[in-house]
Amino acid sequence: MDMLFEEVAKAYSQIEAESGRINMTKILADLFSKTPPDLLDKVVYLTLGKLYPDYVGVELGMADRLAIKAISIASGLSEGEIERMYKEMGDLGSVAEAALKRKTQMAFFVEDLTVQKVYGNLERIAKATGAGSQDRKIRLLAELLNIAKPLEARYIVRMVTGRLRLGVADMTVLDALAVAFAMTKAVREKIERAYNLHPDLGYIAKVLAKEGLEGVEKIGITLGIPVRPMLAERLKNIDEIFEKIGPRVAFEYKYDGMRAQIHIGEKVKMIYSRRLENVTHQFPDVLKAVEEAFQGREAIFDGEMVPVDVNTGELLPFQVVSHRRGRKYDIEKMVEEIPVILFLFDIIYLDGEDLTMKPYEERREILERVVKETEKVRYAHRIVTEDKLEAQNFMDQAILDGCEGVVAKKLGPDAIYRAGVRGFLWIKYKRDYQMELGDTLDLVVVGAFAGKGKRKGTYGALLMAAYNPERDMFETVCKLGTGFSDEELAELPKKLEPYRIDHKHPRVDSQIEADFWFVPSVVLEVVGAEITLSPVHTAARDKLRKGAGLAVRFPRFTGRWRTDKKPEDATTIQELIEMYKNQVKKVVE
Repeated sequence: MDMLFEEVAKAYSQIEAESGRINMTKILADLFSKTPPDLLDKVVYLTLGKLYPDYVGVELGMADRLAIKAISIASGLSEGEIERMYKEMGDLGSVAEAALKRKTQMAFFVEDLTVQKVYGNLERIAKATGAGSQDRKIRLLAELLNIAKPLEARYIVRMVTGRLRLGVADMTVLDALAVAFAMTKAVREKIERAYNLHPDLGYIAKVLAKEGLEGVEKIGITLGIPVRPMLAERLKNIDEIFEKIGPRVAFEYKYDGMRAQIHIGEKVKMIYSRRLENVTHQFPDVLKAVEEAFQGREAIFDGEMVPVDVNTGELLPFQVVSHRRGRKYDIEKMVEEIPVILFLFDIIYLDGEDLTMKPYEERREILERVVKETEKVRYAHRIVTEDKLEAQNFMDQAILDGCEGVVAKKLGPDAIYRAGVRGFLWIKYKRDYQMELGDTLDLVVVGAFAGKGKRKGTYGALLMAAYNPERDMFETVCKLGTGFSDEELAELPKKLEPYRIDHKHPRVDSQIEADFWFVPSVVLEVVGAEITLSPVHTAARDKLRKGAGLAVRFPRFTGRWRTDKKPEDATTIQELIEMYKNQVKKVVE
């Protein structure tokens, strides 16, 4: 059974004229209730300005110039006239409506436009590719507009150009479905849970129309269809976190990467982003790594893909991995140039079983049981503690390691995975400030790490230190692996060879074990994002907080070899302390 598209267009016109969400919901509910069940999914998709759920990855978005050609063909007006109207009206949908009103032969309509016809042509337009695809798109749209009444044309053109402008969001559709088929919004929670586990509103609408609420309640996790990710609330300090979900709390690194939901099985291998976009094609290396690490038949994992410097082992900012998103070509090159590590922090489905209702601790145990850590796949670093100082030190280490902060996770039987929900079962604790250091640092080379990948045969990174005149010691402050040209990297072993020794120098205070050690002699100029507290580095250790030193976050070589300075002329510990205090003071002010 089909349905006239005119009924849909009239409902859209009413919605467009509405300013209140309650009335908008009622109009939508009326539209959905009179839509044949077999067409309901299509009407829901069209109402949201799409053809499929987001995770399918097929988008409407016909270029304006092509739509103008189609409007011209259907209306008999010249393209120049259509363009003039567009400049005047600013909305191509309204232009199509006005153009068709002016069409002299519009006195009689030979054919009625149906939802099936509109959806079918839009689907073919979205999928048209290759030679002659632009002409096919123009022809398919012109065919619709030749049949369409002016009001219908308004919304067809807005849909096809990606500018429906109804202001209807997923949650409004959920409310309207609850009213249309359950007669009340009170059942919305059950419908929303189904949507969170299976975020396809068209599918859910169809099930609701055909099977009622009982059918919707049976909807669960399906391998290959993304689950809406659980989200965290935010608090500003450790004390508040313990007060909210203590006395015992799990803390995990909050990685500055790209959220990834990995679906793995014999026939299904997918990676979805936080927004449920299919990014599988851009990350074949991650998929392969998960296949090697997973010890089961099928699963859905939640994690973070984080770019990493292969030479220092240090995590890089999100902006780096973002370069791999949306790539259609040169994927192998991107995999080599921007390697990533997948840090897994949850598992929500395993071998046919939905794990979302199991508590966090049990899910973590399952995760560690079925995944074998590899170089490319690791568990999110975490601690479980009742000690606030230990938690704060863990936070400091997370910042030093290139993370945004930590995520505190509640423990206990009610700590389920609440798909699509933001709540206090998970709490973000992030640094609120990041700033480029206002001055450069002069640091001393005290060690080095063997290069990997492209840097094999040279040093991948240098261990750098500041000078403590009170102790006459060089105390470590960072690993330096960026800012060097290829030529400088190749020359490093030769330049540092005169200072190389087979053990840590007595004047070097380091908790980090380097692959090579040097007599503190060579001074390099370095810039960084900020000075941060560090449980690992020894610079100014215990001066600001017991068990913590200072470190330079995201250090970068400026290119200047400070041959004019002796190592004892390097940046001192006291200078580092002052820089740290001034940095914090600026933020407070």
